[in-house]
Amino acid sequence: MKYLLRPLLFMALISLTGCLDENSKDRLDEQQVYTTDKDVYVNAVATLYNYIGGDKDSEGLQGTYRGVYDYNTFTTDEAIIPIRGGDWYDGGFWIDLYTHNWAEDSKPLYDTWKYLYKVIVFSNDGLSTIERHKQLLTDEQYKTYKAEVRAIRALYYYYLMDMFGNIPLVTTVNEDTENAEQASRPEVYKFIVKELQEVAPLLPTGHSNHAGVYYGRVTRSVANFLLAKLMLNGEVYSDADWTDNQRPDGRQTYFTVDGQQMNIWQACKYYCDKVTADGFTLAPDYLSNFYVHNEDSPENIFIIPLDKHLYKSQFQYLFRSRHYAHGGAFGTSSENGASATVSTVRTFGYGTNHVDNRYAYNLYSDTVRVDGNIIRLENGQPLVYVPLAVEPTLTNSPYIKTAGARMAKYEVDRTAFNDGKSPDNDIVLFRYADVLLMKAEAEVRNGENGDRELNLVRSRSGMGYRTATLDNILAERLMELMWEGWRRNDLIRFDRFHQSYDQRTAPATEADRHTIVFPIPSRALDLNEKLKQNKGYQS
Repeated sequence: MKYLLRPLLFMALISLTGCLDENSKDRLDEQQVYTTDKDVYVNAVATLYNYIGGDKDSEGLQGTYRGVYDYNTFTTDEAIIPIRGGDWYDGGFWIDLYTHNWAEDSKPLYDTWKYLYKVIVFSNDGLSTIERHKQLLTDEQYKTYKAEVRAIRALYYYYLMDMFGNIPLVTTVNEDTENAEQASRPEVYKFIVKELQEVAPLLPTGHSNHAGVYYGRVTRSVANFLLAKLMLNGEVYSDADWTDNQRPDGRQTYFTVDGQQMNIWQACKYYCDKVTADGFTLAPDYLSNFYVHNEDSPENIFIIPLDKHLYKSQFQYLFRSRHYAHGGAFGTSSENGASATVSTVRTFGYGTNHVDNRYAYNLYSDTVRVDGNIIRLENGQPLVYVPLAVEPTLTNSPYIKTAGARMAKYEVDRTAFNDGKSPDNDIVLFRYADVLLMKAEAEVRNGENGDRELNLVRSRSGMGYRTATLDNILAERLMELMWEGWRRNDLIRFDRFHQSYDQRTAPATEADRHTIVFPIPSRALDLNEKLKQNKGYQS
């Protein structure tokens, strides 16, 4: 059923190539391009969805290397890409993520910054296009087209604000990121909330993950999920100086929500309930959310549509993680890299008599089998992943190639292209289990009981009852949302990102928490003299 989206994205890609390249000598006259309401939607709105995923480094919200996902995953206690002799050193990039030793002049960091701002600039251009061709639209189309573009722009500002803190806030086509004033994190936070609150009622109500007219789009449920996430992290995002060891009190941080004054925990619960009211539920089978054909999931709220025959976007993470022999058993290559950390597998209970069922859902571990057959190395020995042997540097380890439990979770598409990097599994960005865990956490932080929501998530995977304490919720988020790109966000909110964990020893210089945001890339500072570097970094 994914073919239903093909004309929309294909036309959007052609239009983008023809209309946004200022140097194109064969560029069509605008009056020839825009003759119907459909032309306006394709060129101003639909084209933006071409960038949610990607096939190049630092492009896309998930699926590729050295971008948003990697900065939010391999900087945490969840996962690591260890140095394996001559493999995965890469100039120290991966180990620097794990140790929080990122450089201001890092090209991947700047490329990620550029990617996020590129979509914001295109969004502003889309809003301008809608305005210029308003006469082709009904009043309803005019409002809803603008709302969808503003929601996409807010999504990208969310990632920028979350990663970089104080950033330029560019909202019109006449503004340039190289000349824009830098807004404080609380200012950007309030802007994103206001934008989403205003546009949410105008967004479509359909489920974005289902094949059809709303497939892959930012719907009302996507906006409500993001509003819940913004409220849950409100203590962090409303903090103008995250290095002074003080943080606003969530119970005393208020927003007006549909005419009511609520603190951020109340508001988080309110938006979680809105997502529930939109008809999302937990899938009976955890792994069905990650099947090759996962468009019918009742749980997935926002996804990156993948189809090896239609789209360029890729999902490269299984390829990156599996041992070469493991990939070969599926008829593909592999890079033998990403692994769960020791602290992660211990959180799942590995090595005890009480291993969480989701361990096997998320991780390949111990003796590896494919189709019931043991995978063997070139020397004939079985391939055995050793979860507790993983270290940041494995060069002198006897387990240099086999240390660490590896990424599973997504069903393997045996017909995928590009060595398995172009499968048909849609990439899951927002999921209803996260909504329940957000609500449980907001309840606990507001002095209430979050047991019901926490244990709805646990019971789905056959796990026993646990009291909803903050420690239990943080552990639950790791086990439930492993490999989904939320761990850095969680550790910062729980005030643990700057601390020592797993095999990472935090230096004394990190005690001021300056690493909870990344440095503004030095190239961005060079291009815009109005920007100031985040506290704790050199510029």
